[in-house]
Amino acid sequence: MRPQVGTNLPKVGNYNQNVVLDTIRSLGATSRVELADRTGLTAQTISVIVRRLLSDGLVREDGAQPSVGPSGGGKPRTTLRVEPTAGYAVGIHFDPGNISAVLVDLSGRIISTAEYEIHDELQPEDAAALMGRAARKVIRDGRIPPKRVLGVGLACPGPIDQDLGLVLFPPRLAGWGQVPLESLLQESTGYPVTIDNDATAAAIGERWSGLARDIGGFAYIYMGTGIGGGLYLNNQVYRGSFRNAAEIGHITVVPGGPECYCGNRGCLEAVACPAAMVAEAHDLLERGGESTLAKAYRRDPALVDHPALCAAADEGDPLARTVVDRVARQLADVAVGIANMLDIELIVLGGPALGPVGEVYRAAVAEALESRPIARRIHQTRVSLSPAARDAGAIGAASLVFHRSFAPQLAVLLSR
Repeated sequence: MRPQVGTNLPKVGNYNQNVVLDTIRSLGATSRVELADRTGLTAQTISVIVRRLLSDGLVREDGAQPSVGPSGGGKPRTTLRVEPTAGYAVGIHFDPGNISAVLVDLSGRIISTAEYEIHDELQPEDAAALMGRAARKVIRDGRIPPKRVLGVGLACPGPIDQDLGLVLFPPRLAGWGQVPLESLLQESTGYPVTIDNDATAAAIGERWSGLARDIGGFAYIYMGTGIGGGLYLNNQVYRGSFRNAAEIGHITVVPGGPECYCGNRGCLEAVACPAAMVAEAHDLLERGGESTLAKAYRRDPALVDHPALCAAADEGDPLARTVVDRVARQLADVAVGIANMLDIELIVLGGPALGPVGEVYRAAVAEALESRPIARRIHQTRVSLSPAARDAGAIGAASLVFHRSFAPQLAVLLSR
């Protein structure tokens, strides 16, 4: 990985400080000497920045690093680590059927959680009130003084106008138009709120505290009620010229296939989201397909939902595996396209819809990435399951707060 580098121009001191903090976070433990080597900043600049980070309580000194090889004399190198208790963030994932919340510390560790089932006719004001209730609950359960919470992150279905904090006509929320959800949640919680779509938030969470903490270029395929994506390129979140990049769910995988709500046909989301998988399973069962799910389906088709389908596939049910394997192949097709287009290091699969068949998806994508991308003889694009797949949206939402406060963002630097 090409490391992030800073600049020794005085006018970008805050950016350089975030570069240093981000480097300490990504390495887990490091020294001042290694920081200077990796960031390109002078030893004097590193010393000033580390002194400031220590004073602010964002970093701690954690004893001397063990010496390697013959001693060169002088003072031992002191290990620097991010101080997890320096700040906390609430992350809220809002999905058409569910609101989940987490309180996490600066390292990304979950302190407490809350979850509420909701109906898809919930109105924006009521949704914001319930999110505020969830935020207060995780802070109370985490036994954290409210003043130690830096803010609230909100991950929700797009599209989103981040500048105005609006949720714009989400496809599965009837009656929601240009909803000022950011300001509604801010009023409900009393904290500053950062909003983003759930897939990008999940990618930011994976970068902050997950598998991609030291990866400069990766893609996140988020599988929830729908299918979305997040991108990191050259150590920065990539949103596109008009902030609509990484709509992975709307890549065509079945030309002329089922109509998607976006107006296209055969989108990945239209054929591989949980609702589409369940519809296919029901169709196969109606046609007499042999399955352990048949008895439950005859009793009540609603019993054969997405969790039941994935559980049956995990247990080897042939009908359920037919559906899951088909989705796995289509995910693999999309992953190969992403690898060819972006030449990235890693693809992460995450989101609650992975369920117990996540490994089926990962294996299919891995096999495709080993044999199909044009650059496969130069390097392999790896694929991994997010260790926080089920809570990816909420953890990612909390990471939005840390990302906004502490991540080195070129867009912010250039805007100045």
